[in-house]
Amino acid sequence: MIKIILLIIFILSGCVSQSKSFEWVESLPSPWTLEEGVFESYLVQFHERYPNFNHRLKAINLWRIGTPYGLYCLGEENEEDPDPIIRHDSSDCTVHVLTTLAFANSLTYKEARMNMIDIHYKPDDNNLKVPSYNQRWHFTSDRLLNNPYTVDVTPNLVDSTKIEKISIHLNRKENDELFLDLNWTSNETVEYIPSNNVDTTLLSSLPSICGVAFVKKDYFKLGIVIAHEGYLINRTNFIHASSEFKKTVDVNFINYLRDGEKYRFDGVMFFEIKSM
Repeated sequence: MIKIILLIIFILSGCVSQSKSFEWVESLPSPWTLEEGVFESYLVQFHERYPNFNHRLKAINLWRIGTPYGLYCLGEENEEDPDPIIRHDSSDCTVHVLTTLAFANSLTYKEARMNMIDIHYKPDDNNLKVPSYNQRWHFTSDRLLNNPYTVDVTPNLVDSTKIEKISIHLNRKENDELFLDLNWTSNETVEYIPSNNVDTTLLSSLPSICGVAFVKKDYFKLGIVIAHEGYLINRTNFIHASSEFKKTVDVNFINYLRDGEKYRFDGVMFFEIKSM
């Protein structure tokens, strides 16, 4: 009994200590209001205060809560899509995941831009990553299965009996047309955990920060698997760019997944975030 009490005290004291370690973030100006040079100066401070990558990734996530929502707000800075390669003033769900990862790995804005190219684009025929609409990781499920920086860990979390699998031609609709004009499809087997198998026991097996993506069966007919994604912090807090609230928000993960008497999504995939 004494050992259990001591363990609880140890866990609680660790949570309090970690909470205090992020108080500095709350004192910072809203990042979306800052010019690039000022934003860059804070990246250096994040590296100094949080030398551990996961702690830094958490801290930058917390800093970016409140960022205005903007759908499809990144591009290649060319005639095909003139939007910036990286930005901090606007996010949609995937943009929040990828730009936060880029910023957590960078000391300067220039470095973050180069890291974003590394994260957001596939190598071309010459094994070079050059910003191009056709070379983007357009499909989250494709990225989780094949991108080295956001690695699917879903099959490792639960018994195989609690996993569902879908074999799907990504980017190919039921009528055999392409969803996006990419001249690309990929036949993939995607494993996900049905929403009714997601509980606190499962979440307790996750690291202190990871990515989470949500499966929507209605999208399968379009050649799409994932409908939304974000970060799961401390196994409870879901930080994501929300189209509903028009900004990046921090909500309870279980409460978000279960919307009243039903689930928002049919399943989830969890992915590890890799330092570059």
